[in-house]
Amino acid sequence: MPIVMITPEAMIGVRGPWVQMFEEAGFTIQTPEDTTFTRGLCGPAETIRVLRNADAVISGGEYFTPDVIAGLPKLKVIARSGVGYDRIDVPSATKRGILVTITPTANHQSVAETTFALLFAVAKGIVQNDARVRSGEWARNLTEPVRGKTLGIMGLGRIGRSTAILARAIGMTVLATEMYPDQNFVRQLGVELVEFDTLLSRSDYVSIHCPLNAETKGLFNRNVFAKMKPGSVLINTARGGVVVEADLIEALTSGHLSGAGLDVFEQEPAKADNPLFQFNNVVLSPHLAGIDRLSIQSMAIESADCVIKLSRNQWPAGAVVNDELRETWKWT
Repeated sequence: MPIVMITPEAMIGVRGPWVQMFEEAGFTIQTPEDTTFTRGLCGPAETIRVLRNADAVISGGEYFTPDVIAGLPKLKVIARSGVGYDRIDVPSATKRGILVTITPTANHQSVAETTFALLFAVAKGIVQNDARVRSGEWARNLTEPVRGKTLGIMGLGRIGRSTAILARAIGMTVLATEMYPDQNFVRQLGVELVEFDTLLSRSDYVSIHCPLNAETKGLFNRNVFAKMKPGSVLINTARGGVVVEADLIEALTSGHLSGAGLDVFEQEPAKADNPLFQFNNVVLSPHLAGIDRLSIQSMAIESADCVIKLSRNQWPAGAVVNDELRETWKWT
């Protein structure tokens, strides 16, 4: 029987629909002994030890480096539960005939909702006011409006589009920078496509929704922050590596940026002495934007569907990252 290893913490010990899917397809399901394995804190040797028997992995945040991939000769599919795959060395996987899949339709709305949870928390001072009330204060300081403000979206894929829909529903003007925009969506929703520098200078809130790759790593640096509208707010629910945290700290310290909402960090889990934690105008969450109760189930089902289809040599169109293997790949 083929073996599938399921590593995301929220899927371990849960008998969701994906479990029955795998059982009916003849798979043996395994999970790591350490439920925190998927956080990516293990070295290559330990990662190989945990995954060595798997034909397929439903993965979370563990690293698939060239060494790890080379140490897993049995592995056929890495099914990433999410859309970001920056922790997977795709060229190495492709070279060894390992397919990498994502779940493109499962969690975009969850991320958009968290984007606005962070945006509202910053604009309305939710965290500070909660602390004040609990301490006995009743300081009714004015908060910032969101309606009528301009949201700049960096990346107008599924997540960016879901974010734009929410922004328009509450009366925001929406700008977006996107290389390959859905023109029908842009036209119907009234999104204005602009160059990156224009987005920075005109937006009251800038929300990052681009992947982490060679082009975007460290994109939001000192120079970019200097181009942002004075008093604007940065929201990042994409990847921590897109932002240079030292430069963000500088922009917050100077007051050029009035706040930030961050779900992701350069180093994860973030350390308790991260200087960003000292700002009361920065709202933080532990990289959970894409994993609410509904999206985690959708990602598990979508990942399972990919693995099962591939085990039957059926191609899950739109979900395979290294699609160039399509003509030659077989589950053997």
